[in-house]
Amino acid sequence: MKFFYTFLLTVLFAVAHVNAVEVNGARIWNAPDNTRLVFDVSGDVTHKVFTLSNPDRIVIDMNDADLKSSLDSVPLNESQITSIRSGTRKGNDLRIVLDMKQRVQPKSFVLKPNKNYGHRLVIDLYDVKQKSVKTTKTIEQVTKGKLRDIVIAIDAGHGGEDPGAQGYSGTREKHVVLAVARKLEKLIEKENGMRPYMVRTGDYYLKLRTRMKKAREQKADLFISLHADAFHDPRAKGSSVYVLSPGGASSEAARFLAESENSADLIGGVSLDSDDDVLNKVLLDLSQAGTIDASLDASKEVIKSLRGVGKVHKRTVQQAGFVVLKSPDIPSMLIELAFISNPQEEKKLKSSQHQQKMADAIFKGVKRYFNKHAPPGTLLAANKHVIEKGDTLSEIADKYHVSVKSLRVANNLKSNQLKVGKVLRIPLQGS
Repeated sequence: MKFFYTFLLTVLFAVAHVNAVEVNGARIWNAPDNTRLVFDVSGDVTHKVFTLSNPDRIVIDMNDADLKSSLDSVPLNESQITSIRSGTRKGNDLRIVLDMKQRVQPKSFVLKPNKNYGHRLVIDLYDVKQKSVKTTKTIEQVTKGKLRDIVIAIDAGHGGEDPGAQGYSGTREKHVVLAVARKLEKLIEKENGMRPYMVRTGDYYLKLRTRMKKAREQKADLFISLHADAFHDPRAKGSSVYVLSPGGASSEAARFLAESENSADLIGGVSLDSDDDVLNKVLLDLSQAGTIDASLDASKEVIKSLRGVGKVHKRTVQQAGFVVLKSPDIPSMLIELAFISNPQEEKKLKSSQHQQKMADAIFKGVKRYFNKHAPPGTLLAANKHVIEKGDTLSEIADKYHVSVKSLRVANNLKSNQLKVGKVLRIPLQGS
């Protein structure tokens, strides 16, 4: 009888362990202020995460779980993790220990399957050191009492665990939009009176509202979010430019794309409902209407330039409820560079030459907008000339080393006739 009970317990233990959650590998994503470690698991996993000190460690306990893949191949060289160890505890449970370079604050959550991945356990490791405010202070110190540069926030969509859309041959949206963003950054860096700010600088995930927050911290004058989405019809092609529509989208296609982009926060494990009440109040504020008007003006200039690169999906600026465009005080636009689901456009998006053309077009549109609408206190806004008796447009152009055409465009002049006392805005060189 004793033998029978021992045998029965052994069988029950084996049957129970057959249903254990399998840990099938891990991936790591490094951001400037945190490290994200993602475990691929076979189903929902009950877990606990806690820290240990002297030395600093993170302990991850998973109930009734089996490690089915070695963690030795996880690249740790650029992360805060020095090594990963694993073992079993209480017979069925899996314990994973992360040896850390320094103290971090862990946050964990589980994610349900989506079109790209199965079940996942996500561990975010945030730096504990005090948040730096050097960048903001430096901006204030430099600009106080002086003319400042116009700040352009460039947001490469998706990243890290959220790859975005995927083309027919496997091209990932997150990679091509970052490539275009970097090319746009270089163009702006060379322009006198403008300064770029890259919201995402590498292959890591950022919450949608974190992207907005980063742009606001930099006191950005314009926010540009770059994407290359997919559509169920592979024949869909062309660029599109979107601004926020508080009342919803302007077309069914716009609604589809808005839902697709907003779902990025679901991929990242963030609820989009958490701040909706506050955000709705902001959207009801009259100042939002002015921001949307400015967004429309800037977007019209950009889509005008994009028409010179290739087909545009919509010739006019569209409006949709993209979360990332909801900054109440920063003119914002979202640019769909092309449909990555179209094989011909996917091929172009992979081309460095075409990426440069896209960046050039966006840059030209942005310059045209700020030549007409430079914010007060900026270097560009101060580049003005008061017309005196005897002045001619060609002489003024020569004086400031710009073209007559750029002077006319910047000041919306229909002819070369000038009125004494009128203030002309002098565009940046090359405009």
